[in-house]
Amino acid sequence: MTTAPVAAAQLPREPLLAVRGVETFYGKIMALKGVDLDVNEGEIVTLIGANGAGKSTLMMTIFGQPRARSGTIRFDGVDITKLATHDIAMLRIAQSPEGRRIFPRMTVYENLQMGAAVDGYAHFDEDLERMFALFPRLKERLYQRGGTLSGGEQQMLAIARALMSRPRLLLLDEPSLGLAPLIVKQIFGVIAELNRAGGLTVFLVEQNAYHALKLAHRGYVMVNGKITMAGSGRELLERPDVKAAYLEGGRR
Repeated sequence: MTTAPVAAAQLPREPLLAVRGVETFYGKIMALKGVDLDVNEGEIVTLIGANGAGKSTLMMTIFGQPRARSGTIRFDGVDITKLATHDIAMLRIAQSPEGRRIFPRMTVYENLQMGAAVDGYAHFDEDLERMFALFPRLKERLYQRGGTLSGGEQQMLAIARALMSRPRLLLLDEPSLGLAPLIVKQIFGVIAELNRAGGLTVFLVEQNAYHALKLAHRGYVMVNGKITMAGSGRELLERPDVKAAYLEGGRR
C-alpha cells in the first residue's frame, strides 16, 4: 500500500525568522535566557518589555553582534547563528538600530548610498525616489549632513538607509525613542504601509507598547531576558497584566 504524498500547500511552513533557545552573554552576565521567537513572512511582530529586559540584545544577536553562545537563529531555513554580520546583511536582512546611528558626517544622499551598497546599487535611482515618497523631508535635506538633522529626520534616514537594501526582513529597534508624537505617528504609518502594500516583514523592538501592539500582527513580552507572554497584538493589548505593566499612561 502506498501513501499519497502530502500536497505542498498542506506542509507546515517554516517561519522566515526562527529563534530557538538563544542565550547571549555580556562577559559572565546572561542577557538572553533561552529565547524562542518566530517571525513569519509578511508579518509585523513586536517585542515589548521594560528597559534592560534584553530586547535590543536580541535584535543585535540576530544580526551577529553579540554572538549567541547557545541556541540557533534561522532565516529562511538557513542557520545564521555563526555568520558574520556582513554575510547576514547579504541575505537581505536590514537593521535600523537603537539610537539611529546614521553616519553624521555624511550627507543624507551618502547615507542612502551606504544602504544601497548591499544591493549593489542595482536599483538605486528607483529606490531613492521610493524613499522620497515615504519621507519627503529627506529630499529637502538630501545634501545636508546627517548629524545636522533633527531627531525625527535622523530616524527617517536610518529607516530609509535600511530600506535601500531591499530587505526581506527589517529589524527596527526603538524607532519612536525620543521623538515627538506627530513624528512617531508618521513613522508607524510608514511601517504599516510598507507591510500592507509591499508585504515587508518587520521585527519591531519598541518601548511604546501601545503603538507597537496596535501595529503588530503578533507580539511577545520579554522580562529579564526571557519571553514571558506571546499572542496577537490585540490579545496582548487587552490583557490586564500587560496593561498594568506597559500601557497605563503610555498612550502617546
